[in-house]
Amino acid sequence: MKKKVSLLLIVFIVLISFTGCKKNDALLFKEDYESINDKESKSGKKHRSVTIDENNPFVISSAKEVVEKINNKDSFYVYFGSKICPWCRSVIEKAIEVANNNNVTKIYYVDIWNDEGEEILRDKYKLDDKGNVIKTIEGKEEYYELLKLLDNVLEDYTYTKDEKQESFGEKRIYAPNFIYISNGKAIKLTTGISNLQKDSRETLTEEMLKDEEKEFNDIFVNVCDSSC
Repeated sequence: MKKKVSLLLIVFIVLISFTGCKKNDALLFKEDYESINDKESKSGKKHRSVTIDENNPFVISSAKEVVEKINNKDSFYVYFGSKICPWCRSVIEKAIEVANNNNVTKIYYVDIWNDEGEEILRDKYKLDDKGNVIKTIEGKEEYYELLKLLDNVLEDYTYTKDEKQESFGEKRIYAPNFIYISNGKAIKLTTGISNLQKDSRETLTEEMLKDEEKEFNDIFVNVCDSSC
């Protein structure tokens, strides 16, 4: 009996030690985004310094999980982005602020690039010298599934050269993309980016921040689904 009690006690202590050391998703998200503050990007430009609230609503997820949730007819928010995306870094603080102020407690986060700026989810195309469309990176199976499931809110995948815009013939998940899904249907998408912001690394003015706040209010507060 004593041996059994001792064994249970040891198991309990081990479980406590493991769970006590495990970091939650919000903290992992904070550490990930803050880890490159003011560091040089692959292009030689400095990453914007951001301060991430440790009580942020992000849940680290995957494209596969998002597909499953949509097919299960769930209602939820999802954010497609990356810590190395300069546009993402320009809106992420305001996104967290507005979400927290409006009791949005869970946003599923899907990272679309690795630390080297290489695609880990999406496909990629380019135009050759003759203007032919060539696929240079094959997207994951779940990415193509997401393109179908989110089609009604996604923008076209286009390429601009010499002020001429060409279409690659499919929709695109860009970064940042914040999407609200209700009962398995995509209802609203926003980037959160101010129309006044022309460069992803420029200093954000009060007017830009107000625009960001409006964009996020539109999805975290004013979003309307079939229950409205």
